[in-house]
Amino acid sequence: MGIDINPTACLLAFGESCAAVPVVGKRIEPIVSLSAMALWGLRVAPEMLSYLVQNRLPSGEPKPRREDLEPAHEVSAAALRGLVSPQRLNIDWPAPDRLPPVVRHARSRQQYLHRSSVSYGPAPGQLLEIWRREDLPAQPAPVVVFVPGGGWVHGKRMLQGYALMSHLAEQGWICLSIDYRVSPQHRWPRHVADVKAAVAWARANIAEFGGNPDFVAVAGCSAGGHLAALAGLTHDDSDFHDELPAGADTTVDAVVGIYGRYDWVDRSTPERDRFVEFLENVVIRKRQAEHPHIFHNASPITRVRPDAPPFLVVHGSDDTVIPVAQARDFVGSLRAVSRSPVGYLEVPGAQHGFDLADGACTASVVTAIRLFLDEVHDNAVTSRAGDYQIAKGM
Repeated sequence: MGIDINPTACLLAFGESCAAVPVVGKRIEPIVSLSAMALWGLRVAPEMLSYLVQNRLPSGEPKPRREDLEPAHEVSAAALRGLVSPQRLNIDWPAPDRLPPVVRHARSRQQYLHRSSVSYGPAPGQLLEIWRREDLPAQPAPVVVFVPGGGWVHGKRMLQGYALMSHLAEQGWICLSIDYRVSPQHRWPRHVADVKAAVAWARANIAEFGGNPDFVAVAGCSAGGHLAALAGLTHDDSDFHDELPAGADTTVDAVVGIYGRYDWVDRSTPERDRFVEFLENVVIRKRQAEHPHIFHNASPITRVRPDAPPFLVVHGSDDTVIPVAQARDFVGSLRAVSRSPVGYLEVPGAQHGFDLADGACTASVVTAIRLFLDEVHDNAVTSRAGDYQIAKGM
């Protein structure tokens, strides 16, 4: 009788065993993470292959050429109307770029890196970089914590978010680009716990770097978009705070989710079913049928609330890794209950990871994100000034 061998289970068992070995374990961990990413890639391959081979709309019609789509700056401006003042929108939007953003901004880190490998928690992987202009135009400067993607199995900051952070830094923001612990070496929810630890670190320490501890936003791409959204919606969830010191402030003032995944529960399509299977086997390591509350609590779409912070959700219309329906559903659910602004920017023709590869739209998108964050920041400063005057009886 043959023996069935589950390669995923073998890989994860091997990874956990190696992680426990001093010195050697740290060298093998990246290999295990790459293998886990390959497992995730196998699950999105059917959608990617279908897109590349057919490149057609559901109706059978060919997809429009990029040059026939509405320009990214016009879509971006339209998405911000009603959220951002007309004066702030009255700008010269950047032109499309022929170079991929990852090439254009390859040296941004050298230009804006102020401090590297800063520990924001006691675990070895809890590190961040501080990006800022050396000549901050105003202090204290608003702060954004950037969370990279990587399918919850890779949480390194290298190359990710450079277009956004370089633009924000140039405009006077301070950006904290973080690493965080990932699966399979670390089980859920350490991923989001680390994001919260980084926010708490910013609240407690950013003043010494010229930042404003009273305004901390969080942004993220792909898996980082999920983690940013979840962190923004669960500041009072003690299940994610086990490793934080008592009294740590993990509230955020705004959230930007960029091609994120916001639903860990729904299995209604083959793509979503494969994704939940990946969570069961690699990230959470428990079955949804047996532990539904874990999947529910990890889903931003199930955590929407009236007191949510302002949100901007950005997604490419042609994303085949995380289909755009994820973003549309999440925005609809959030708008139905939130008392704060909820913006949605759907980028025509953009794929997953467009801010790394697509120069035609990225500059306009990061400009839109900055305009949104500027508006939220200015409104928060004005509101707090009004509250102070009321408290003083002015």
